[in-house]
Amino acid sequence: MDTVPDEKLIERVRAGEKGLYEILMRRYNERLYRVTRAIVRNSEEAADLVQEAFVRAYTHLDQFSGAARFSTWLTKIAVHEALAHLRQRARMTDSETTTDTGNRSFIEALESSIPGPEQQALATQTLEILEAAVDALPYRLRSVFMMREIEEMSTAETAECLGISEEAVKIRLHRARKLLRSDLHSRVGAVSSQAFRFLGASCDGVVSAVMERIQSTE
Repeated sequence: MDTVPDEKLIERVRAGEKGLYEILMRRYNERLYRVTRAIVRNSEEAADLVQEAFVRAYTHLDQFSGAARFSTWLTKIAVHEALAHLRQRARMTDSETTTDTGNRSFIEALESSIPGPEQQALATQTLEILEAAVDALPYRLRSVFMMREIEEMSTAETAECLGISEEAVKIRLHRARKLLRSDLHSRVGAVSSQAFRFLGASCDGVVSAVMERIQSTE
């Protein structure tokens, strides 16, 4: 079933096979977690938002027309949930900034060389530094960086999910890279896809909670 296209799974879910929705959730759980966390900058809140996004998507599955990819439609719902959550917390502000000193500290942390046998430790440290650096970005840059560099979404899909132009995506990505500094960006590039993972118990918890809510619906 893992190779069945989204559209086929959606048809069967709509026809009453609710259990197949779990496949779609596991397929996009990590993407939604990374995107929502990039906006709200809180792991627990992001996990809750992922759950809400999946439930909302399920309850409005009849509205999915197929004009866009399901992953894009789903991500837009998650972005909407995250932004609404920010408004509720009254944290949506343009005052969030990243200082030059803060960026310099990240680069200085990367300057220390670790011998070959300790490369795994270096990779772990690099991931921690990357996550801290991304968290320090203004949320508008953070969300674009997460989608484009971590999730490897296209410029077009990122623009559609965030409701901005492709040019705006390019500008924000450029600014994000500049703030992270070229040295930091180049060093963590090889392991960036491993950042902000949402696996194991975390993934299972969201899937179980959503499936329980779905099964209880008429």
